[in-house]
Amino acid sequence: MTVLVFSPNWLGDAVMALPAVADLRRHAAAGRLIVVARPGVAGLWQIAAGVDEVIVIPPARGMARWRTLGENADVLRRAGAGTAVLLPNSLHTALTARRADIPERWGYRRGLRGWLLTRAIPRPRGIVHQADYYRHLVAALGVANGPRAPRLDVPAAVVQGAGRLLAAAGWTPGTGLLGVAPGAAYGGAKRWPPDRFAAVAAQLAKTHGLVPVLVGSEADRAVTCAIEAELGKISGPDPRPRPINLAGGTDIPQLAGVMALCAAFVSNDSGAMHLAAAVGAPVVALFGPTDERVTAPLAPRVRVLTAAAWCRPCLLRECPLDHRCMTGLDAETVARAAGELL
Repeated sequence: MTVLVFSPNWLGDAVMALPAVADLRRHAAAGRLIVVARPGVAGLWQIAAGVDEVIVIPPARGMARWRTLGENADVLRRAGAGTAVLLPNSLHTALTARRADIPERWGYRRGLRGWLLTRAIPRPRGIVHQADYYRHLVAALGVANGPRAPRLDVPAAVVQGAGRLLAAAGWTPGTGLLGVAPGAAYGGAKRWPPDRFAAVAAQLAKTHGLVPVLVGSEADRAVTCAIEAELGKISGPDPRPRPINLAGGTDIPQLAGVMALCAAFVSNDSGAMHLAAAVGAPVVALFGPTDERVTAPLAPRVRVLTAAAWCRPCLLRECPLDHRCMTGLDAETVARAAGELL
């Protein structure tokens, strides 16, 4: 039996889907498990345990999504899957599975797509963590749930490659690393100010000797450069270690390898935050407009920090007020939380 799993399209959501996919892997122990993913998250599944194959479906927008539907269906049809599990809620995903002639198509009944599914599961009610949302789906399909927390065991070769990448950027192996992820694709409302990230990095360099390693996509390059500039302004009796800026310079496996080498990790609510927690890095997670009850990392070595604000969680991409949910978090509190996790 071959099971085809359609992955969520965002990195954080894909990480939170790891437990549900692990459940499916155990359930179909004698069969093949194939993950269908967009390029932005395919690298996660390429290093995830139990995944036999990853089929990458290029992203498309507007009318192009419908023009390529048949092409994508042809690719999936050749996989010969008997069952497709649709983790995304989109109508387009259900149509693709139907066009691919996959006999069994399972997913949540929403978005007017129930008629395209052979098993349509009602969505759970109330506030549900995203990882539990995916686990609820597979449980409703008769698949036993295993551990709740996402876990990604990064292959040793990938970690070694990350070490070489860091060494080429100036890292001395054996020196502790502080991972810093200041970006958030969702929008500016999620982002903590660059000067505060710099203050935390400077404090942990002083107290624990950690070298900051700045990570993110190419779109985060401007904010990581801003943190570099802020670190250059901080004076003290001891020279500050030069930060390593890898923003835009890693794919997902390399990023996971870097995170596996970090002694601590400080991040906005983002895909990087979830990936760091899944690989086992101690994470300080900064939550502002989003709801930590739904998307907080579930790993044991995580500290979630929030600031008191009557308007949170608003789930807005940009703050129309004074951004108090993020600016209310001070650098001293964040540095102390990271130090406690070390």
